[in-house]
Amino acid sequence: QVQLVESGGGLVQAGGSLRLSCAASGRTFSNDVMGWFRRAPGKEREFVAAIKWSTTRTYYADSVKGRFTISRDNAKKTVYLQMNSLQPEDTAVYYCAADLSRAIISTNPQAYDYWGQGTQVTVSS
Repeated sequence: QVQLVESGGGLVQAGGSLRLSCAASGRTFSNDVMGWFRRAPGKEREFVAAIKWSTTRTYYADSVKGRFTISRDNAKKTVYLQMNSLQPEDTAVYYCAADLSRAIISTNPQAYDYWGQGTQVTVSS
């Protein structure tokens, strides 16, 4: 059973930075994809970024490209989301997710098998 635990959310002013962490456990990750999604109040869950564990290939939503960076630490089994130049529209609950079924990165949340509990990010203007 895979478990994902997010941390690092909080309140930050516009233009600031936060780093989210997702600690994964329950298996050895190899040919898997780890993703970050977010859900803002009244909106659908939205893809943010993803990384392929074995190759560290990454993919970003256009809305965060150039501001957010996803990475992973194999020894710690942890995925990070470094968020810079945060804007009020980035306010959302951020979720870490694991896709253990595919070899390619998907932006579809239904492709992901396991989810964390989420961490709140609030950006004030």
